[in-house]
Amino acid sequence: MKNPSNIMRQSSLTKLGSMINTAVNKRAGNGDIQWCFSQVKGTLEDDVTEADIISCVEFNHDGDLLATGDKGGRVVIFQRDPISKNSIPRRGEYNVYSTFQSHEPEFDYLKSLEIEEKINKIRWLKRKNPAHFLLSTNDKTIKLWKVSERDKRVEGYNTKEENGTIRDPACITSLRVPTIKPMELMVEASPRRIFANAHTYHINSISVNSDQETYLSADDLRINLWHLEITDQSFNIVDIKPTNMEELTEVITAAEFHPAECNVLVYSSSKGTIRLCDMRSAALCDQHSKLFEEPEDPTNRSFFSEIISSISDVKLSNSGRYMISRDYLSVKVWDLQMETKPVECYPVHEYLRSKLCSLYENDCIFDKFECCWSGNDSAIMTGSYNNFFRVFDRTTKRDLTLEAARDIAKPKTLLKPRKVCTGGKRKKDEISVDCLDFNKKILHTTWHPSENVVAVAATNNLFLFQDKL
Repeated sequence: MKNPSNIMRQSSLTKLGSMINTAVNKRAGNGDIQWCFSQVKGTLEDDVTEADIISCVEFNHDGDLLATGDKGGRVVIFQRDPISKNSIPRRGEYNVYSTFQSHEPEFDYLKSLEIEEKINKIRWLKRKNPAHFLLSTNDKTIKLWKVSERDKRVEGYNTKEENGTIRDPACITSLRVPTIKPMELMVEASPRRIFANAHTYHINSISVNSDQETYLSADDLRINLWHLEITDQSFNIVDIKPTNMEELTEVITAAEFHPAECNVLVYSSSKGTIRLCDMRSAALCDQHSKLFEEPEDPTNRSFFSEIISSISDVKLSNSGRYMISRDYLSVKVWDLQMETKPVECYPVHEYLRSKLCSLYENDCIFDKFECCWSGNDSAIMTGSYNNFFRVFDRTTKRDLTLEAARDIAKPKTLLKPRKVCTGGKRKKDEISVDCLDFNKKILHTTWHPSENVVAVAATNNLFLFQDKL
């Protein structure tokens, strides 16, 4: 006969285990999670200037800083509010830390082309000292910025006054010892390196290597490898430009280094393929090590097949085992050990398949949506239209459609899952596919590296959401 005390002990352990699992699942971004509004940054006016539209958003490696770039060439850095970080439960609240003009509009006189100031990508370097470093790029030029704090100043120079004017040497009768005085905190952003003149076509990706010494930059036809200390030369590691440009069949759409192996990189193409390259095998990575491609279903073949299969973003998981790719209608999860097909596929807005003709006419079909991993790789997030964004849980296979809307802009307001109705009777909380606003689109999203805090760029607004613990 079983000992009753053992049975009770096992029962309590089972309960404790299920409680721990529930807590872990909620932290991991599983379907049970409830998302709530945290903050919105930017004006809530309807009249939005082109320069204010956010073009990229990126957390740094510890999640304490969040950077956005816009079409006006500005970079705005937000810092985690110390009170919200240390409060119980934690809150995902950020304040403006620094704003600076990263790029200016330029003109290429040789090609008679205007070069936009729009920031295409921002990537943070891992922190090595009190200062922060980030890379920002527009279509042609990459810049390395140093962001540092100053809260002390030197007073009592011998040769100049406090306002900077030079003192008359005849008036200097005694030596003064300069002293350091406290001052109001200043955050300074200064360009440390400018990497220019290496790309003929528009830069679509930059990625810092795990060695923190090199990085790659990719345009439509080439990928270059840079050293962070060397600005006047880069190595061309991928070149898919054909001898005759009339034979061009695909372009590079995104590229990224492996998070742990400094010799491995992946890049995606407009043909729906992803190539993995190993820089140890050859200096020029024209011959890929692996090719990830899903066979096309002949029954779904249409005029739009090639356009919607183009991959707009590829991201390797934090563990380095998997990667996600975003095409127009879906997000796919690939195992780096299996090239033949994705291990998971999540439809983002399948209800738009019947609308491809009108989406082609208004150019929306060419929109480039990004995707991102949660900190522990258990969930994926990507954007859609009508300011909807989608969260997919890989453990429970549940998915959520949430909306970055102004009417929920009150702290701790719970986000209600949204549903799109494709035809027939529309339920109370559903929105008809014909009523979707295609001018409102979530192209840029990022997930905090260790918490369930997400940042979503909706036109000129930055929405921050967090889990409601």
